[in-house]
This record gives sequence, structure tokens and C-alpha cells, in this order.
Amino acid sequence: MTDAYYELVDPDDPLGERFAASSHVISTWGSAMQNAAPVSALLVRAAERCAARDDTRISRVIVDLLGPVPVSDRLWVRARVARPGTQIELVGAEMLAPGPDGTPRPVATATAWRFRRIDADELPDTPTAPMRPVRDGRRRLPDESAEQTYIQSLDWRWLNDILHSVQAECWARPLVDLVAGEPMTPVQRLFAVADIANGMGSRLDPAGWTFLNTDLAVHIHRPPDGDWIGVRAQNHYGRDGVGVSTGTLFDEHGPVAAIQQAQLVRRAPRPTGPRPD
Repeated sequence: MTDAYYELVDPDDPLGERFAASSHVISTWGSAMQNAAPVSALLVRAAERCAARDDTRISRVIVDLLGPVPVSDRLWVRARVARPGTQIELVGAEMLAPGPDGTPRPVATATAWRFRRIDADELPDTPTAPMRPVRDGRRRLPDESAEQTYIQSLDWRWLNDILHSVQAECWARPLVDLVAGEPMTPVQRLFAVADIANGMGSRLDPAGWTFLNTDLAVHIHRPPDGDWIGVRAQNHYGRDGVGVSTGTLFDEHGPVAAIQQAQLVRRAPRPTGPRPD
């Protein structure tokens, strides 16, 4: 088993860089589909590398999941500058995977605004209630006896009951690389964790409900520093099965980004088959 979410198989494939996914990407919602966190981090990697400029940084990323992203050794990622500019650029990235007929088709897309950086130390900061430090968290290491999924790829520190608290808080860091043999950039590391906000504070029993997100929107006001990413999240549900998860992302120095995710909330299908005697 590789110690990375993906392996770069062919950097020069005509469709884009070709990757193979490892078992670390597997979603808790199904063994044949990927969790959104590795997918979004790989799209961010493509956006960062596309016509890269040292004087810019990513300020906002929206990832749209066009359907279940398969766990496959045939994944292609490519990016292009959709709107060039001196001060502001828009970069688009997409992931392709084989469809039912074997033909590659888009399964996830991302748009990333890149802003030119300036020296602006005099700008005011807005106070945000801090997260308790990593050392205060309850350690939740991967269960080696459990089936391998994305959940087992993280080192967790729970600051409260992140499943049932109205405002859930935890720290997490990936235990594996994004791409085998490559160090993660700070923004890639942020996105390798950010999607866990969707399940935090749901107050829903996963045996009775599914709450899948179709997107991931992150506004980054400061690039994160260090290995740990803090997540503070809460959920809001309509009475028609539509929800939204909102939250704040942190590093150990303070807040770094705001996050929102749309949710499709559904009752889990009841098991079928003969009833036990």
C-alpha cells in the first residue's frame, strides 16, 4: 500500500497528468467512490502549478463534484488559465475518469481565483474566537482493524464530540502524502483536510441518514502554516432535505479560511432481505 492518496503514473498523457488512486481516498459512503478531500487537494495542486507565478496566491477555490469519483488507476487532471490578468487570475481545473462506456469524462471541477500579493502589514485583523490547542484534543488514531478509508488516513484530535456537538471542533493532519514522493504545499494540505467539515456537527445517525456534499467552497485569507488544520463547523438543515455546512479553518496561529458546503440529506435505505428469526 502506498503512503499517498495518489501516484503520478504519466505526467505527459495527452488528457492531462494521469494518476492512480490508493485505498486512502475511499469514501465512508461507498468503497467504489472517493472522499472529496483528496480530490479537491489534487485539483488545487493542478491550479497551483498552472502557469505558476511567485507573486500570486490562491484566494478562493470552489470544487464541484459532478458525481461519484471512482477509485481508479485511470484518473486525469488538467488545468488552464481561464481569465489571465496582472492583479487577478482565474484558473480552472478538472478531473476525468472513465465513464460507463470507458470513455474519460469530467467527474470533478475546480475554479480558483489567484490574487497578486502585496506588502500590507498595516491591514486590520478581525478577532475570531480561538480554537483550543492541539494538545487539548482527544487523540483518535486510525483503527487498523477497520476497513481502509480516507478517515484512517488522518491523525485526529477531537476538541469535543464532533459528530453530535452543535458547533464541532477538531484538529487533523494527513498521515500520507497527496502525491507519492511529493511534499504537500500549505494550501494542498488545507484541502486534504477541509472536506471533513461536512460530517462535523451533523447530529445525524449515519446509519439512518446520508448527508453528501456536492461542492466545497473555501475562501483563504491567510495561507496556513504547519502540519495541523483546525476545523470548526456547524450544519443547517431545511425541512426538504437540503442542508449547508459552514465553518472556519485554522492553523495553530489562528483562523485562515472560511468554508461552505451544500448538502443533499436523505434517509438511508433500509436493509432488504430476510429478517432474522
